[in-house]
Amino acid sequence: MNINKILVFLILGIALSSCDGVKKDKNSKLTIESKKKPNIVYILTDQWRGSALGYAGNPDVKTPNLDKFAKEAVNFTNAVSVTPVCTPHRAALLTGKFPTSTGMFINDLYLPSEELCMAEIFKAEGYSTAYWGKWHLDGHGRSNYIPKERRQGFDYWKALECSHNYTKMPYYDNEDTNIKYWKEYSPFAITKDANQYLTNHAKDEKPFLMMISIATPHYPHQTAPQKYKEMYPPEALTINPNVPESLEQRTRKELQGYYAHATATDEAIGNVLAKLKELNLVDNTIIVFSADHGEMMGAHGVKPFVKQLAWDEAIRVPFLISYPSIGENKGVVVNAPLTTPDILPSLLGLSNLKIPESIEGENIATLIKNPDPNADRAALVMGVAPFGANFKDPPYRGIRTKQYTYARTPEGASKLFDNVNDPYQMNNLLDKPEFIELQKSLDDKLNIALNNIGDEFKTRAYYLKKWNYTFDEKRRAVDWWSFDEGKGVVQSPKAIK
Repeated sequence: MNINKILVFLILGIALSSCDGVKKDKNSKLTIESKKKPNIVYILTDQWRGSALGYAGNPDVKTPNLDKFAKEAVNFTNAVSVTPVCTPHRAALLTGKFPTSTGMFINDLYLPSEELCMAEIFKAEGYSTAYWGKWHLDGHGRSNYIPKERRQGFDYWKALECSHNYTKMPYYDNEDTNIKYWKEYSPFAITKDANQYLTNHAKDEKPFLMMISIATPHYPHQTAPQKYKEMYPPEALTINPNVPESLEQRTRKELQGYYAHATATDEAIGNVLAKLKELNLVDNTIIVFSADHGEMMGAHGVKPFVKQLAWDEAIRVPFLISYPSIGENKGVVVNAPLTTPDILPSLLGLSNLKIPESIEGENIATLIKNPDPNADRAALVMGVAPFGANFKDPPYRGIRTKQYTYARTPEGASKLFDNVNDPYQMNNLLDKPEFIELQKSLDDKLNIALNNIGDEFKTRAYYLKKWNYTFDEKRRAVDWWSFDEGKGVVQSPKAIK
């Protein structure tokens, strides 16, 4: 080979090697391919049931931004809340553990600082962390300041324990111990601040974890902005067949405000999604939209506002997830369920980060990256110690597969529904001869799920005694309101230091 040919090959090799880590975008411009870990934007709403979205087939509610996002994400149609009420879901989401393992199975408890949580894990991997909105894990009353050491690893902080005053939502601004108030309808105000954070950190070398916790469409429903309520004349709304006639008028009234909140919140979320695109962050960001639980809204004769139950209206929540290199998986539907503790290990799996041994949920990152509509799983749900409006309801354990719901109370099996052929769960198949083998198979799967986490499934009294919790005698719930009078007592799975 002569010297000229050698020079040509050398020059060609250098040119090719200089293209490592470089790709062409859709405009054919060369851009450096980021090696940074993926950002995470987790949008958590409150009491938004999985059926109350346009993309989910709801004929009434208008959610154009989330409908569009559903075409850009993987859609888990049977995602369930492990315990469908605020504090238990949030604790399971942040720890990746089940409520019977953490002791976080009722509202208004303090999540112990000893628990290893989402933001602490990502922060140790070099992430910036930020949180907005409703927290509901501090257990020191619903309006008290939450110091940094009780924020479970979140640094940037514009949040409050719990409020549903959407027109004058209080919050604390980082280390300022004086309470502040968002100056407009809280979903709009919170997402504006989140968008400013995105703008400020878009070019950081460090990746970021953002949790945007929006308290709508949780009641009160009448406080939704008027222009959105006008979109939903009560008499024009569709009432599901499992809502009895006795609750129809009340359900129509509540649905008007519920859908109005949903549409306004969809607009607020749409602003965040648009900002991510504007800042060219989508290609290196995991984006999740979900909710902490659903809402019965009159179904099965259960009045609006109630949750905690094993019906789909309460346990089934939306779950859309997009991620870097999603490619042809955009818009794919996954019917296999996931339950709350699965979310954290899956986010870690998608981020190629080590999953701590303390986490009990399953890493389903492979299913997210290779979505299969025919895949199936058994997702565990539980009502450990029903409280408040649900005090008279029995505890339960249940599983949700892509087709069936099966549940037991301490008295025995209570529910068996074919959710594909009976989407409103009006035909209980329990103990019918032709379904006995199916029932036994589902019961076996439930037992396996309980054995995996060491849950013996005992009575409410057992768990309250085990964790030393007490309920207020009248409200049948943890007393959070006495903190406003300086008399509150913190209840937590572990002693308060």
